[in-house]
Amino acid sequence: MTRKSFFLLGIVTLIVFPLLGWPLLYFFQEKDITSIFNSDSPWFLELGIGLSYGLVTSIVAWQIIQINYLNDVRTFFSNLIQQFNLSIPEILFISFCAGFGEEILFRAEVQPLLGIWLTSIIFIAIHGYLNPKNKPLCVYGIYTCFVIAGIGYLYQSYGLISAIAAHFMIDVILLYQLGENVNER
Repeated sequence: MTRKSFFLLGIVTLIVFPLLGWPLLYFFQEKDITSIFNSDSPWFLELGIGLSYGLVTSIVAWQIIQINYLNDVRTFFSNLIQQFNLSIPEILFISFCAGFGEEILFRAEVQPLLGIWLTSIIFIAIHGYLNPKNKPLCVYGIYTCFVIAGIGYLYQSYGLISAIAAHFMIDVILLYQLGENVNER
């Protein structure tokens, strides 16, 4: 994947993912796209809770991926991220695109139909983390299933902004750490 296609994927995620799920909202939930942002929680509370959850779970994820058993997983992802040589603004951009687009699709459009856990498993499987041929990656994938289910509960309890913020923070920290991990070798 080239750097240009990586950023194109970010933009597609930001715009196309929410549009893909729009029929699920409209026909199965009888909602319009703007209603998914309605919440009983103040936006600043959602934002704070989401960023906090993302910070804690990404720190734990980073600690897990440091385990010797997961060296190949960490090296694979570090090498993948290194090829893009992302700056901090680029990490922020990509993380926002993924957090916004994927959480609208999976939390607001799919989760109400399939439930938190099935949606979380599908989300992690699509990302390739539940590969039975790669047991270390599967171990990491199991942890991420719990994290993503937690994001599902954030959405259910607080609102979409909390889910987007959590996803954003997780991606920011892990993209940064994986890029730095390679650079420190």
